[in-house]
Amino acid sequence: MSDDPGTGRRGGRVYTPDFLTELFRNPLDPGYADAAARRARTGQPARPGWSVGPASLAVVVLLGFLCVVAYRQTIAEEPGRAQARSGLVAQIKQRQGETDALSERADVLREEVNREREAALGGSQAARLRDLEASTGLGRVRGDGVVVRLADAPAGQDALSGGNVGPSRVIYSDLQGVANDLWGVGAEAIAINGQRLTATSTIRSAGQAILVDFRPVTGPYEVSAIGPGSMRKRYEGSRSALTMRKVAQDTGLSFAVRDADDLTLPAAPEPRLRYAEPAVSPSASPSGRDGSSGSGTSPSPSGGGR
Repeated sequence: MSDDPGTGRRGGRVYTPDFLTELFRNPLDPGYADAAARRARTGQPARPGWSVGPASLAVVVLLGFLCVVAYRQTIAEEPGRAQARSGLVAQIKQRQGETDALSERADVLREEVNREREAALGGSQAARLRDLEASTGLGRVRGDGVVVRLADAPAGQDALSGGNVGPSRVIYSDLQGVANDLWGVGAEAIAINGQRLTATSTIRSAGQAILVDFRPVTGPYEVSAIGPGSMRKRYEGSRSALTMRKVAQDTGLSFAVRDADDLTLPAAPEPRLRYAEPAVSPSASPSGRDGSSGSGTSPSPSGGGR
């Protein structure tokens, strides 16, 4: 047997104590060991049981009572909330019905005013007025033209190519591009879902909704245009048509262009006219800037009087 320091008399290995060995050999902290020995000497239980005092029991009972009251109150108020919601829905439907009835009444009165006006003006002047109303969007028009249809991609459909081409739904700028390019290829009148466009029309978004002249429109969107017979062929090569076809191919959005015969586009609502008014009424100033008395006339742009 060799005198290897790592071997004992019987040939067993002797390890030098280290931190891990000592930790596993004596896992209990000395302080806890002293406390356990002291409890053993005094006869106390090794682990005293948990006891609930009167105060703790009262708190638990109070919390349970509050939970029960809150639950019962929530259940009791649910019919009231449902009734209030139903009442609001009924009011909305009633107001929508009233608005539709008023719109129909306004159309009837507008037609009556047009007949009376044409009877008062005569043949040539009435025809000229109708032409002006048609060109400005304030009169109903009929004719052949083009219909551009846009619709959102089906729900849950992913982009086919994964290209960064935008959302798979129609946005307000799509309708703007289509309308502008239709004007550019010779359209004489345009309407989006029955909303006639004029020189002051706006197409914008409010959240997820698209507004045409502050009126919401929903998909599928149809942009109807009346114009010359070559309008469709010219529009097919426009920037918006090429862009929307690429978007439709990549995202699943629907885009189609077709000819339409005998389209009828309604008149736009009467515009709200605004007139300029002077901020203050003209009056003679008591004295001029140089101290001389004013004569009631304002100086000319060059600084001299009249």
